[in-house]
Amino acid sequence: MTGDQLRKLFNQAYAPERYARFIAIMTERCGEPVPFRLCETPCFFDWDFMRRCSREGEQLIEQLTHNPAYRAVSEAAIPPQFRAPNEPEDPLFVQVDFGVIRGEDGLLQPRLVEIQAFPSLYAFQPVLAQSYIDAYELPGDLHYLLDGLTPEAYRKILRETIVGDHAPENVILLEIDPASQKTRPDFTLTGQLLGIRTVCITRLRKEGRRLLYNRDGQWTPVERIYNRTIIDEVQRRGVTIPFDWRDDLHVEWAGHPNHYFRISKFSLPFLNHPSVPRSIFLHEADSLPELLDRWVLKPLYSFAGLGVVLGPTREQLDAIPAAERAHWILQERVDFTPVIETPHGYTKAEIRVMYASGRPVTHIIRLGRGAMMGVDHNRDLEWVGASAALYHESS
Repeated sequence: MTGDQLRKLFNQAYAPERYARFIAIMTERCGEPVPFRLCETPCFFDWDFMRRCSREGEQLIEQLTHNPAYRAVSEAAIPPQFRAPNEPEDPLFVQVDFGVIRGEDGLLQPRLVEIQAFPSLYAFQPVLAQSYIDAYELPGDLHYLLDGLTPEAYRKILRETIVGDHAPENVILLEIDPASQKTRPDFTLTGQLLGIRTVCITRLRKEGRRLLYNRDGQWTPVERIYNRTIIDEVQRRGVTIPFDWRDDLHVEWAGHPNHYFRISKFSLPFLNHPSVPRSIFLHEADSLPELLDRWVLKPLYSFAGLGVVLGPTREQLDAIPAAERAHWILQERVDFTPVIETPHGYTKAEIRVMYASGRPVTHIIRLGRGAMMGVDHNRDLEWVGASAALYHESS
């Protein structure tokens, strides 16, 4: 069954009571109400499009990770005060965000928005997808995992990537003030899935080269860190942490801190692919584009859309000091095509392809009708928010 056929059937059968059941199921499975908006609908796509997104994401990652010249130039992306030792060559986690457009041939096409070597909602997203299937009684043969993965194989990849060969009690999910994070349902589900605890970075103790955390009243060695701490948030909050990022710690990183900088918005001007809009470093722009409303100004190191300016003015660009201009890029805007039919009209979609240990594993979908796609930019709207991709897989 095609994505369009599934969409028509879903919209015909939709009832608010089913959405309420979906929310109740998610609340039960996450142990609390999800603190961001969940869309009324999943997205139904054709397998060819899903496969294209995964393949193009792999091509973009390969341009960065298998390119000695890029690796050399990306040394400059890592601030010296945050350069952690023992960096592996390849990142364990990469997220590739594509805006969905409709091409001249009428087919859906991906256009790159962001690329980031940092973990995402690996435990939460499959639960969200399965909850759509359960609440709306959708066909049981719909897929939401990639690369031929079964749920059991997916869990195995996550365990190998996050826990490795360590005992779960010696592995932690590290975050800043995790109870205040909107992503905390993912922390809960990660703990249920892998048996690891979530720890605030300020609650660690450093003894020599070792880090320890308080586990049920006993200080327990940390041997591996599933790193969910965003360094610019630590800086923004003025948080004091009990170690230096440059310390040669007796710990493994599941998601090395350096990769957050190395594969990031810094990477965008170096990518060469039909799916990638033109991107330039602000300090390298010999002359500014004439139609600035067709461009987006982005700080290199920010998360969740912080600091992004759509259609910046010349005055805004001129106000950025010369010493800081290397930390900003201008990127041509991606005009998302409204492609998801809803009772409120057609809605735009952004697809995050999630990679773990070099494999595409699943997706995050955001639906929106606002100027930007994040849930914070689509408040007070219906049939928008976080969603999941469902599709029938074909050979």
